[in-house]
Amino acid sequence: MTPLTVTRTPVDGLLVVTLDVRADNRGWFKENWQRAKMTELGVPDFTPVQNNVSFNTAAGATRGIHAEPWDKFVSLARGRIFGAWVDLRPGAGFGTSFTLEMGPETAVFVPRGVGNAFQTLEDETAYSYLVNDHWSLAAKESYTFLNLADETVAIPWPIPLGQAELSDADRAHPRLAEVRPMPARKTLVIGAGGQLGRALTAQWPDATAVTRAELDLADPASVAAFDFAPYGVVVNAAAHTAVDTAESPEGRREAWAVNVTGVAALVRAAREHRSTLVHVSSDYVFDGTVAEHTEDEPLSPLGVYGQTKAAGDALVATLPSHYLLRTSWVIGEGQNFVATMAALADRGVQPSVVADQDGRLTFTSEIARAVDHLLAVGAPSGTYNVSGAGEVTSWADIARMVFNERGRPGSEVISVTAAEYGAGKALAPRPRHSAFVLDKIRATGFEPALVADSLSAYLRSV
Repeated sequence: MTPLTVTRTPVDGLLVVTLDVRADNRGWFKENWQRAKMTELGVPDFTPVQNNVSFNTAAGATRGIHAEPWDKFVSLARGRIFGAWVDLRPGAGFGTSFTLEMGPETAVFVPRGVGNAFQTLEDETAYSYLVNDHWSLAAKESYTFLNLADETVAIPWPIPLGQAELSDADRAHPRLAEVRPMPARKTLVIGAGGQLGRALTAQWPDATAVTRAELDLADPASVAAFDFAPYGVVVNAAAHTAVDTAESPEGRREAWAVNVTGVAALVRAAREHRSTLVHVSSDYVFDGTVAEHTEDEPLSPLGVYGQTKAAGDALVATLPSHYLLRTSWVIGEGQNFVATMAALADRGVQPSVVADQDGRLTFTSEIARAVDHLLAVGAPSGTYNVSGAGEVTSWADIARMVFNERGRPGSEVISVTAAEYGAGKALAPRPRHSAFVLDKIRATGFEPALVADSLSAYLRSV
């Protein structure tokens, strides 16, 4: 019995899997793809959808080098090959190669964009591979090719290419210096017209950014018609955030349509296209009875908005590749609490501001920076709290900071309770405490900016 093992190679993401092949007087048996065991050892859960077999009549049949727009898992049902792989993705690894002689006892996981080639060493070799997208003529147009005889990579073919069996197409492929690297899958930002969407598009000017007019999460037909296939990362910055309006009959339907039904459709699309879904949530998923919230605190929303966000969180968490960012007191470009307080200070108005709800501001630029960081470092999938750092303050404290920054005395801000402020108004219930514990995202190497520093910088732009 040979233990199942997974070994890394010099090509990033290319993995060699040693299989347990069991033989007796009748032949042999192996588990060629075993999801639970292999993913536990580090093979990506790449969700294959098609199995192909290449039968090669004679030794010397040589195929490749082809980089394809999907992941593949290659192995042999019969015979032996000399396998060769070349990184054809952009970046420092471009042109890195790896070779291996293999039989039925070995498999190789080949990530998207890594060129794959092999040469048969025995007659009647059956080469099998799983892929996680369906082949089509359109998909073939995005292949990247490298000549088998490229002098830079210099693959040491056991049977000289002059004596091997090659196709005319493979003979005509370009040398490495002429190869166009296979680009990474694109990033999609949904809700580009909102405060967070604008911050994300500023962070990633090359991303595809769509507004509600182009992709409306509240409209199932709009989501169904949208082509998610080109996108490896989908960032959902769209949401129904009218907290008070969500308590009305019409607002309740709109909140559920966008924050739940629309998110469910995104989850299905991300799963189908193997995309990483980044979703932004809220402190409103909690009732606020805990002073500072951790990522694993049980959900306990008070109002309709919080209920829809909590339902969306549960849906996103079912994806194998996701980042769920919980935020609080979001401030960005456009109308918001800080901009309103600045305008009141400038006009000499003395506002009444709630003093018995506390938390930390989260600037949209900080959320965008956190998303970029998590994706860049490949942080583990899951939920991360994201907000500004520093002292926990009330809304009234924030208002006084704004007044001071505008040259007005903080004493002009009048502290009131939430009950006093809400008297006679149709307001949704709000959590008493909205601050987050930020240890988990700090452990990834991200240091949240201090609220006071971000607030001063923001006010200089208002």
